[in-house]
Amino acid sequence: MFELLLACGKTLFLIMRIHQNRKPMKERILVTGASGFIGSHLVDEALERGMQVWAGVRGRSSRRYLSDSRLNFAELDLTDSDSLEAQLALHKRKHGGWDYIIHCAGVTKCLDKADFEIGNFWATRNLIETLQRLDMVPKCFVMLSSLSVFGPVREDDRTPIEPSDTPCPDTAYGLSKLHTEEYLRSLPEFPYVILRPTGVYGPRERDYLLMAQAVKRHVDFGAGFRRQDLTFVYVKDLVQAVFLALEKGVVRREWFVTDGKVYDSRAFAELIRKELGNPWMIHLTCPLVILRAISWVCELVSKFTRKPVTLNGDKYKIMRQRNWKCNIRPLEEELGYQPQYPLERGVKETMDWYKKEGWL
Repeated sequence: MFELLLACGKTLFLIMRIHQNRKPMKERILVTGASGFIGSHLVDEALERGMQVWAGVRGRSSRRYLSDSRLNFAELDLTDSDSLEAQLALHKRKHGGWDYIIHCAGVTKCLDKADFEIGNFWATRNLIETLQRLDMVPKCFVMLSSLSVFGPVREDDRTPIEPSDTPCPDTAYGLSKLHTEEYLRSLPEFPYVILRPTGVYGPRERDYLLMAQAVKRHVDFGAGFRRQDLTFVYVKDLVQAVFLALEKGVVRREWFVTDGKVYDSRAFAELIRKELGNPWMIHLTCPLVILRAISWVCELVSKFTRKPVTLNGDKYKIMRQRNWKCNIRPLEEELGYQPQYPLERGVKETMDWYKKEGWL
C-alpha cells in the first residue's frame, strides 16, 4: 500500500513539474506582404513580442529582411483562389489557423490600372473568402489601407479630413483600396480593423530615397505653387498602431495614422539636407500643367518598356493634392496611440540607415 501511494505521489509530482515547465502557447500571426517595406517591420515587431510568426510571401519574393531563424513562411498566391485554397488547407492541416492576420500585401505601382483592382481588392477578397470557407477566420484581421482612399477632400478650407467625410479617390490605387474597405464593411461580423496611413517612410523604403538622392545632388523638386499641407508617419509608429489594435481587441473600426503634425512641402527635403551636412540646394517648383505632361509621357514610355515608373498619372494626382491633413484623435483616444517619431527624428533615423546600408 505504501509503495502504491509512493508511486502515485511520484507520478503526481512529475505531472506538476511538466505543467509548471510547459510554456503557454504563443499567439500565431500571419503578415501578408511580409517581404515589403512595411511588412518586414511588422514581422520584426511580432517576433520581438515572442509571437509565432508566419511571413506571407510569394514564391519569388525577396527574403532579404526575413532571415530570423524563428520565422515561418507561408507561400500564398492571393490572386488565384484555387491555389490559395490548396495552400491554406495544407497550412491548416499542419499548423491550424492564425490568431491574427495583418494584411499588408498589395500593389502600389502597376502597368495597367486594372491591376490595382486585382492586386488590392480581389486579392483581399480571395483571402477572406478562402479563410471563411476553411473556417480559418482569425480573431482580428488588420487591413492596411491608405489615406488616398479619400482623395482631394477639404481642399478649400484645409481642415483635417474626418472619418465621416465621403471618400472621393481620384487615383486607381485609392479606388482599389476604397473597394476593399467597402467589401470588409459588407461582411457581417467579420473582425476587421482598417488603418489608413498617410505617407509612410523609414529604413528599407525606396520612394523617399529618391528625394534624398536628389537633395544629395543639390536639388529639391516641388509640385505646384499653391501651399501644400503634408503629413507623414514613420514606419515604427505605424507598427505601433497595428499592434495597439491587436492588444485592445477591437474589431470593425477604422482609423487614420499620421505622426500628428502637419508640414509644408519643403520640410522633408530640408531635414534630409540637415542630415547630409547642409549641402547647398536649389528649390525647383514645377507648374502642375507641365508635371501632368511629364507624367503622361512617363506613363507612355512605361507601356512600351513594360516597366512601372515612379511618375505616372496616379502619382501626378497625388502630388497635385494640396490637403493631406487628417484627424487622428480617435486613434489616440481609443487605442492610446502616441506617435514617437516626429519628422525630424524619423528622417534622421532613416538617413542614418540609408548611409549605413550604402544606399546614399
